[in-house]
Amino acid sequence: MTLRLCFLLLLLCSCAETKKNDTSTLEVCILRGPSAIALASLTDDTTTLKGYTLSVKLLDSPEQMQARLIKHEADIAVLPMTAAANLYNKGTGYRLAGCPVWGTLYIVGHDSAIQEPTALFGAGTTPDILARYYWETHGLPVTRNTFTYAYPSARETLLALLNRRSQTAVLSEPFVSMALKKDTTLRIVADLNRPEGAGYGFPQTAVIIRPELNGLLPAIDSLLHVSARQAMEYPEKTIRLLERQGVFAPGMLSAEGIRRCRLAYRPATDIRDEVYRFLDLVYRYEPRAVGNRLPDATFIPERP
Repeated sequence: MTLRLCFLLLLLCSCAETKKNDTSTLEVCILRGPSAIALASLTDDTTTLKGYTLSVKLLDSPEQMQARLIKHEADIAVLPMTAAANLYNKGTGYRLAGCPVWGTLYIVGHDSAIQEPTALFGAGTTPDILARYYWETHGLPVTRNTFTYAYPSARETLLALLNRRSQTAVLSEPFVSMALKKDTTLRIVADLNRPEGAGYGFPQTAVIIRPELNGLLPAIDSLLHVSARQAMEYPEKTIRLLERQGVFAPGMLSAEGIRRCRLAYRPATDIRDEVYRFLDLVYRYEPRAVGNRLPDATFIPERP
């Protein structure tokens, strides 16, 4: 009996020690696309953050991302800035940690001038809003023939451009790189990412966190800053990593395309004005895109 009791106590102590030494996990959800490029280093080997192991999940659609966030199944998520503001306004509680992507949207065409109608995917989305803003700031008239939303996806928009069913299109990376590679007569006609051609650009991508992780913000900032910088400084290595991980098919990315994404992680507290200027622009064109109101000041948490 004594031997059996000792064995049971030893077993219980062993289990307790194993549980104590288990490393907690933070789930990071990233949409495929430029966001995954900025965080490429996180998809490689096991990455740790202050004793937590990061479990990176790549999602194929905004709908998948929204479902996970509404259910609070992600600790950290990377998604469009408009979607982050919209979800915050719906009461999900996720706060803005920073922005890693400042580019990706360009007008590509078969001529050096914009030919109407310009094809783009997603009425009321960021590409549509920044295209309309470009027309406004450049004094170009907008008529019912200025844009066409006839194509059901970004890939179909690309194919329309390549097949000359459209002479001009609004594309995001990596579709810009794919277009320029497949048809060398195509050119970038305009850059939609930089207001008045200055500054970082528009903070189009958001990194959001559960409020319980606010104490980890300095460590998150450091990790994402390094990841975005590595992608910009070593684009070929980043491409090989993302292709090996199956994030992008071989040939989709180019070094020039990665540079066109303007990857540079900036903490939200450092870019508060840029964030609200961009969201105000979106609200002016499409209030529904941000949940019919601008997020309040607590959308950007103070650093510990």
